[in-house]
Amino acid sequence: MVFDTIRRASDGLSRVEIAAKTGLSAQTVSNVSRRLLNSGIIREAGIQNLGVGKPRTILQLDPAGHFAIGVHIDPAVITYVLLNIDGEVLTHRVARTPSAVNPDAGIAAMRDCIEALIVSSGVDRSRVLGVGIASPGPIDVDRGIVLDPPLLANWHGVALRRELEKATGFFVLLEKDVTAAAVAEVWKKRELERDDFLFFYYGTGVGTGLVFSGEALRGPTNNAGDVGHLMVDASGPMCRCGRTGCLGDAISPEAIVKIAIARGLVATNPELLDNTAIDACFTRLALLADADDSAAIGLLDDVARHLAAAIVTVVNLLDLNLIVCGGPYWAAVSRFMLARLPQLINESAALVTTRPVTVTTSEIGEDVAAIGAACLVLDATLTPRSSTLYIS
Repeated sequence: MVFDTIRRASDGLSRVEIAAKTGLSAQTVSNVSRRLLNSGIIREAGIQNLGVGKPRTILQLDPAGHFAIGVHIDPAVITYVLLNIDGEVLTHRVARTPSAVNPDAGIAAMRDCIEALIVSSGVDRSRVLGVGIASPGPIDVDRGIVLDPPLLANWHGVALRRELEKATGFFVLLEKDVTAAAVAEVWKKRELERDDFLFFYYGTGVGTGLVFSGEALRGPTNNAGDVGHLMVDASGPMCRCGRTGCLGDAISPEAIVKIAIARGLVATNPELLDNTAIDACFTRLALLADADDSAAIGLLDDVARHLAAAIVTVVNLLDLNLIVCGGPYWAAVSRFMLARLPQLINESAALVTTRPVTVTTSEIGEDVAAIGAACLVLDATLTPRSSTLYIS
C-alpha cells in the first residue's frame, strides 16, 4: 500500500502525507519506507519545507528499482518489451512468429530475444522481477498452459510457463492477452479515474479486458472477456460456432479485407492473403476512409455499427460507462471509430445505463498487450489487492 501510494504520486509524497492517505500509523509508514528505501524501490527526492514544523523528506518511486519483461504472442508477430518499475519501455523488439506449427521453435526464439533485451538495455539482471506472457486464449493460468488458441496451429496444450522458466531461469506469468492489456491501462495510469472500464482489444482477433475497482476481472478460469461470439448481425455469415453474425467474424481484419478485395477497394491476390498482406490492405482501407472514399466509409461504418452493438450489450450487462480501445489494428481506424462509436452507442435504443458511455483510445499504443504482460509481473509483486489486504 505504501509503495502504491508513492507510485501514484508523480511529485512524490512525505511520510506524513502517506500516513494520511493510507490510514496507516506514522511508525508503520516510517518502517515500511525504510525497507523500500533499502531495497532500492523508492528514493529520497529532496526536502519539503512548509515553514512550520520539521521539514519533510519527499519519497519518490525509483524507476531503476526493478524491471520486468513482457512478451505478447500473436499469430503474426511476437512483441517483446522491457519495462522499468514506472512502466516506461526501455527497449522493444518485434519478431515474426517463428513457425506457428512449432512451439519449441517459438520458445527458443523467446529465450533468445529475452536475453537480447537484457543485454541491449544494460540493466542489472538480478533486478528483473520476471517475464509476463500475454497469449490468445483459452489458457490454463494455474498450470501455465496455452490450451487451444484458434489462430496458432499446433499450439495446443503447450506448457509455456514451465518451458520458458526452464529456458530463461526467470519467474514467468501467463495471462490472456486482453486481460494483460487491461492491466497495462491500470498500471500506467497514476490517477484513479479508470477504476472501472472495459478494454476493447482489436487485433488478429477481438476481445475485452474488464476492470472493476482497479483490478482486472479474470473469472474462475482466468478466461473472461471473450466477446467474439456475441451476435451483432442476424443476417451475417455462418460462424464456425454454428451461429450467424458473430462479432469476431463481422469485424475481424481478415474478414474486412476480404470484403474490401471483393468490392475492389484494395488490390491483392486473395489466395496469398497472409498476415502481412492483411495488415497492408487494412491500413490502406483505413486511409481511404480518412480520405472520404464513400465505399471505404460504408464498409467501416458496418464495422462501427457491429462494434457498437456489442459494446451496448456488454455495458448493459456490467454497468460500465468507459470503453478504452487499443491493439495493433485499432490505431489505423481509431479516428474513424471515435467519430462514430460514441453516438452509435449512446443513441442506441438498447442502451439502458443511466450514464453516457465514453469511448477513448489507449495512450499506450499497439504494443499494449506486451506492455501489459510486463505490467502483470509488476502488478503481481507490487500492487495491493483486496484479497491480500486481509489479516488471516
